[in-house]
Amino acid sequence: MIEQLPAAFKERYQALLGSEYSAFLAAYEKPISKAFRLNPLKANVTLYDTQVTGTVPWSRFGRLGAVNGHSVDHTNGVIYSQEPSAQYVGEVAQPKPGERVLDLAAAPGGKTTHLASFMQQAGLLVSNEIFRKRAQILSENVERFGVRNALVTNHAPAELAKHFPAYFDKIILDAPCSGEGMFRKDPAAIQYWHPGYPAENASRQREILQATLKMLKPGGELIYSTCTFAPEEDEQIIAWLLNEYPALQLIPLDKPAQIDDGRPAWADGNPVLAGTARLFPQHLDGEGHFVAKLRLSPDADNVIKEPKLAQSNLTKEQRRLWDAFKTVNMPDYDEPVLLAFGDQIYALPVGTPELKGLQVLRAGLHLGTVKKNRFEPSLALALAFHPDAFTNRYTVDQDEWAKYVHGDTFMLKDFKDQKYANGWYLLEINGNGTGFGKLVDGQMKNFYPKGLRFQVRATQKSLADDMY
Repeated sequence: MIEQLPAAFKERYQALLGSEYSAFLAAYEKPISKAFRLNPLKANVTLYDTQVTGTVPWSRFGRLGAVNGHSVDHTNGVIYSQEPSAQYVGEVAQPKPGERVLDLAAAPGGKTTHLASFMQQAGLLVSNEIFRKRAQILSENVERFGVRNALVTNHAPAELAKHFPAYFDKIILDAPCSGEGMFRKDPAAIQYWHPGYPAENASRQREILQATLKMLKPGGELIYSTCTFAPEEDEQIIAWLLNEYPALQLIPLDKPAQIDDGRPAWADGNPVLAGTARLFPQHLDGEGHFVAKLRLSPDADNVIKEPKLAQSNLTKEQRRLWDAFKTVNMPDYDEPVLLAFGDQIYALPVGTPELKGLQVLRAGLHLGTVKKNRFEPSLALALAFHPDAFTNRYTVDQDEWAKYVHGDTFMLKDFKDQKYANGWYLLEINGNGTGFGKLVDGQMKNFYPKGLRFQVRATQKSLADDMY
């Protein structure tokens, strides 16, 4: 790995790190730490077919271990793969239930799902990504995690600022950067690096931050992070913010022993910059990261203009079909405002502003699809609630689950004894919803989305058996 690093990169950090450089360079030969987070939004977080090898010291939900993308735990959103250092950002942010939160550069979804873990389905989480394809991946990860209070949007920061002036209690900007901290994990990133690359990214970061601060309400917090070691993109950006925006105050971070203070000498020498955090791979099991928290003065002159709230646009027929499904299957669900995008029905987070002019990929919780004289529930609905929320439930075993995610129908083994009624059923495994099936005379019809179907390997099934 060391030989792949550009000579100019090595010379740069030898000069910056001095006596620390040898350990820094040697870290590139360390094995990469695999990690994930447990999902506290789920009814049951006891793992079914994932092995834990340790904990992430600075992350309450963080565990060490490899993730199988076709496991029950991953498919049901009980775990989310995220490398250890990146988990520190969500811990620093720790949004409270009921707050308005923006994850500005959110794909693929690690930080958004971490923020949602703290918010506990209360408040509004706007998860934005400028690139459409990445925004679609973000939306899929939000769905699998079972998040009900998130809007997934697709905008440049300056465009988004027009819709949310002085609106958010917390904004998390994991800024596009030179990616130096990810060279070990993603060697392909090395090819983009050149000596002027950090300065180019810093220029873009300042532009993004100018738009970002327009969306922060007085008294709100900005959490800024990068996955680079470059001072131009780290301490120097924070020094620029403090000089350009006197209403901003740097909030010193609580740091465990493995996490370093920021380096004031790498910027303008302002001692408060030591309150930022640097995560170096030679000091911890994780990749390179930088994190800072700033608070906007309550007296800042950001003008708050509360937007109009979104209103339901369901037709009478759409409302009738949804109500018929809800009455039978989720009688205790007190849904918020419902919004239709064509034949797709969404339950908006409480307090969602009017969405006119916004590019929205996911407007809260996708309830399902209105088809000819019927409502068909979505996978998102199955993943977003405790199984107790549904009237009809059926617990699948490992073999039935394998058939389900492959797209197959199956016969209920105890149908004659239990006399199950026909209709929609939440299918659950290990105490969590995994999708919907429709029972017709003992046969469970399959409604697992075609684009997500896969073949379960025999070795994977035996691992699940071993976990009991």
